[in-house]
Amino acid sequence: MHFLYDLTNKSILTAPFSAVNESTWEHMKLMFFPLFVFALIQSRFFKEYSSFWCVKLFGILTGSVMIPVLFYTCGGAFGKYPDWLNIAFFFLSAAAVFFMEAHFFKKGISCGKRPCIAFLAICLIGVMFAVFTFVTPNIPLFQDPLSGTYGR
Repeated sequence: MHFLYDLTNKSILTAPFSAVNESTWEHMKLMFFPLFVFALIQSRFFKEYSSFWCVKLFGILTGSVMIPVLFYTCGGAFGKYPDWLNIAFFFLSAAAVFFMEAHFFKKGISCGKRPCIAFLAICLIGVMFAVFTFVTPNIPLFQDPLSGTYGR
């Protein structure tokens, strides 16, 4: 998904769910959409877990928050660092998602009587990723470190 936008000649159809630049926000988007699609597939097999979408919401938030936390913490502490470390941060964040979700499923965490609210929250996050691709706030989270530009 990282290079889909460029491979499709910067197609407006791929922009909402693929990386349009190298900003931290776009890397968070690269974490979100595969997790969401995987959760939709998993939901067919996890029907006995009433807390499924609640656990998935926690997982998606964990992965999405870890990316900027690791990036900005390491950047603040060490300044410039090698690109391979960004890739390692991404994989570390993805691993944390799956470990955390497995732990929550094993513990039987519950999100109350309305798991549909967790699903709606996940959908809202997806909408935010799509909207902010085109209407990008001018804050460092959205700035491409290579070009200095924001968004698409």
